Amino acid sequence: MQCLYERVVDYEFSESGVHPLHLNELLEGDDEIKELLESPLGYPHADGTPLLRERIAATYKNAETENVFVTNGSSEANFIAAWRLFDKGDEAVIMVPNYMQTWGLARTWDVKIKELRLRNDLGWQFDPEDLKSLVTSKTKAIQVCNPNNPTGAIMADEQRKAVIDAAKDSGAWLLSDEVYLGAEREAPRTESLWGYHDKTLITNGLSKAYGLPGLRTGWLIGSREALEGVKFHHDYLTLTPAMLSDRLARLALEPKRREKILNRTRSILQSNYPIIKDWLDRHGTMFEHVPPAAGAIIYIRYNLKINSTALAERLRKEKSVLVIPGDHFGTDGYLRIGTGPPKDYLLGGLDRIDELLREIEAEGSS
Repeated sequence: MQCLYERVVDYEFSESGVHPLHLNELLEGDDEIKELLESPLGYPHADGTPLLRERIAATYKNAETENVFVTNGSSEANFIAAWRLFDKGDEAVIMVPNYMQTWGLARTWDVKIKELRLRNDLGWQFDPEDLKSLVTSKTKAIQVCNPNNPTGAIMADEQRKAVIDAAKDSGAWLLSDEVYLGAEREAPRTESLWGYHDKTLITNGLSKAYGLPGLRTGWLIGSREALEGVKFHHDYLTLTPAMLSDRLARLALEPKRREKILNRTRSILQSNYPIIKDWLDRHGTMFEHVPPAAGAIIYIRYNLKINSTALAERLRKEKSVLVIPGDHFGTDGYLRIGTGPPKDYLLGGLDRIDELLREIEAEGSS
């Protein structure tokens, strides 16, 4: 849905990252511009240049360069991690709601899916007892998204411990999508699940917290043995990252520049959340939400008698506003709205949503 329509609407609220950086904001000084223009356009290292991998490793506790494998976006990292692990007939426990890529791949490959449900009434946490009931000796992998897409929730300490313990006790792989790590609005930087269980694969990238989705730079963090298996799968897909993306990603992850970029992201989230919260509050009981702790997203429960996909389609067709329906995350009755655009753009899109809401209310009263 997003790929089909994001470029043909007036207001694109399906994006879950902040307004992207421009190239001239990333490059600092004439020397960097000159070096970029002189870059050879050949094949880079298949798993990312050593400097890029070193800078990625430095953002994780006790990670080395050999624990990093660079991919074309975190979506490729998710794909090859699942391809590396899943076989027909396996069982996987998958957090829902979630970015549903791994869920979809598991279904495609005839993997039995057990859904670990996050609960609105628990602040979008799961009940640890639910996890215990789902994980067995047959569980091949436990897949989580932290900070969570679409809710923006950060896993609490009790739930975090439950996930690690369940993976250890069952011998299952722990797959953790952490692409929103670093996009915390108020909370401290989320701690990665890396380093707590031998059979762990972390996926991440520059698209969300860094505002650099156009670089298509992602990565996997794992043991040397796990990444050796991933390499063979990567060879059948994109083979290598892009040379220019690798170079620009190295600049973005230089420690001082990295903090500057993440501070920009936090500033945008802190500025925009009050705007959309005020908008929601003005609608009284029509909307409910748990304030997102991270990510340029807000997951809204609406009190209208209309399916979420039908509502999203009406917004797209009648008001040229693209949002993501809760159906796409396995939870009808919700909409995910991106909160990362510039202020005027955000307000303009919300006005269009208001127009449709008034029309739907009028239809109900006629």
